[in-house]
Amino acid sequence: MGKWLKKTKRGFTLIELMIVVAIVGILAVLAIYGVRKYLANAKTAEARNSIGQVAKNAAAEYERESMPGTVVTPGQSAAVSRALCATELGNPIPAPAKIKGAKYQSLAADWYQGAATNSGFACLKFSMDAPQYYSYSYAISNTGAAIGDTFLATANGDLNGDGVLSTFTMTGAITAGLVLNLAPNIAEVSPEE
Repeated sequence: MGKWLKKTKRGFTLIELMIVVAIVGILAVLAIYGVRKYLANAKTAEARNSIGQVAKNAAAEYERESMPGTVVTPGQSAAVSRALCATELGNPIPAPAKIKGAKYQSLAADWYQGAATNSGFACLKFSMDAPQYYSYSYAISNTGAAIGDTFLATANGDLNGDGVLSTFTMTGAITAGLVLNLAPNIAEVSPEE
């Protein structure tokens, strides 16, 4: 009986404690890595969602007929006129220096600089009223109404503030038959930078 009590009262050895500390350390490193990855992915979701919305709105605006408001003479017809929204006047919104390792709250007026000319984000009916990690730009090639003309929507961010920008882009091109085709995915360069 005395032998049994002696074995049950002994403590952990130094080796056992060191193994437990090592296991806890490894689990902590994995947890920190996972949380960092999760947070970076959550922040990049802003850019992916916004660029996707800009592309969707560009396609919708292209399909909307924008004929002149003149009267059509009886027996005559007016051609269907479709065009991409013109390039944003105040590209990018905000300036990349303002989002360097920080969130930025843009002004509502920033998004509607092209309202008078119905261009850019005003034409796209796109704005952000929440603080943002990325700056956004929108540009077209040529007139935006002919075969081969394209648009490029871009989001740039600097999540860690090191001066290296992450870039998300979405493109669309007018093809034969004056159809606007969108890229099948968003191109990403250094998404978690």
